[in-house]
Amino acid sequence: MSRLVVVSNRVALPDSNQNGGLATALDAALKESGGLWFGWSGKVARGHSGELHRTTSNGIDYVTIDLSREDYEGYYNGFANRTLWPLLHFRLDLVDYNAMTQAAYRGVNALFAEKLAKEIRDEDIVWIHDYHLLPLAQELRRRGVRARLGFFLHVPFPSADIIAGLPHHEKTFGALSAYDLVGFQTERDLERFQDYIRLFRGGQVAGRGELREQDGRRFRASAFPIGIDAGGLARLAQNAVRIPAVKRLQASLNGRALAIGVDRLDYSKGLPERFRAFERFLERHDDQHGRVTYLQIAPVSRGGVASYRALRRELEQYAGHINGGHADPEWTPVRYVNRTYPHATLTGFYRMSRIGLVTPLRDGMNLVAKEFVAAQDPEQPGALVLSIFAGAARELDGALLINPFDSDGVADAIATAVKMPVEERRDRWQSMMARICDYDIHAWRRDFLQTLGAVER
Repeated sequence: MSRLVVVSNRVALPDSNQNGGLATALDAALKESGGLWFGWSGKVARGHSGELHRTTSNGIDYVTIDLSREDYEGYYNGFANRTLWPLLHFRLDLVDYNAMTQAAYRGVNALFAEKLAKEIRDEDIVWIHDYHLLPLAQELRRRGVRARLGFFLHVPFPSADIIAGLPHHEKTFGALSAYDLVGFQTERDLERFQDYIRLFRGGQVAGRGELREQDGRRFRASAFPIGIDAGGLARLAQNAVRIPAVKRLQASLNGRALAIGVDRLDYSKGLPERFRAFERFLERHDDQHGRVTYLQIAPVSRGGVASYRALRRELEQYAGHINGGHADPEWTPVRYVNRTYPHATLTGFYRMSRIGLVTPLRDGMNLVAKEFVAAQDPEQPGALVLSIFAGAARELDGALLINPFDSDGVADAIATAVKMPVEERRDRWQSMMARICDYDIHAWRRDFLQTLGAVER
């Protein structure tokens, strides 16, 4: 049996609290075949990058690498998060390009390859994750690695013209052809990648799922929409109603309907637009005044980046503006919270909610949408209001699909969700739940790995 090697920016070590769906799926895959998980340790070293740390648990080897302060700032804070993140979310206006951070990004990928190449056997299957490591396969090939190399992009892939807006884009995105298999969240992302290969690489789409570069190299690309552990999350949500924080939230609502949004504080999530839409809901639907409370949970991320600090200030001001104009002594329309809750507690919050608000301006998939569905009470499920620009919109046909830039449309969708009869909510929920149970996180990783394993070396 081939050994699996997983590579990601961060590693879910066995003694850590990184127990999300992806970590669980990768851990299960590694346990099946035995293997290695490699990535950054999360530590910033005082000296140079490169010190390795090793630990073994349940037949899995974990190898992590320290980064210097200079490499961390250039590779992670710089090119990955100030350049690639906005670019991949269609925000050329926010791209902060710097030749030095691009060089640091390439340098760290080369360092990863230098250390990792010594660990890889020819018969291994290597699965590399996300935008931090786009050129890693190219660096591994330069060091003689012959194993099958697969890559999965967890975020969207934008149009070819947007990619071309990045100076020297071919150094980063052209390097993807060194993989044997490149995976995307949606068919639309795959189509945009194929366009890039044709228009800016001189390549061809040789057949379904097969691409050919100008130099004749062939590789595969396909869509693998990531799922969740739907059954496990449903059980977690059912038990979460006994958690004290969930009970307190339920009591504080005084019978009002709860609309919930849970998002990392990021400009791609459409939070200012969502706040405006909720204000329009209050203005357009007077009969709902005092009947709906909107809870937005938005843990702070990348607090050192100016655009994120500005977003936090904007939302704080907007929440105050809405409450100042619409609250009364017994009711606060918006509850805005910048803190992290345990996953079990969040599932309890989802279960008690009448409305799930998932309205990103652009998202690769958005697993909050799927988690909201899985957490619902089958007898009294809530309704999901979902952006057409989330990858999940292509699967969750029972959601109320909206354009997040249309404030009035989102406002009316919230009103529809509040008033929706329970029979219709059940029908919509059953359709969505069937999909996320059928293609869950384990089906996703088996699908990818079987496709990669079938590729001829």
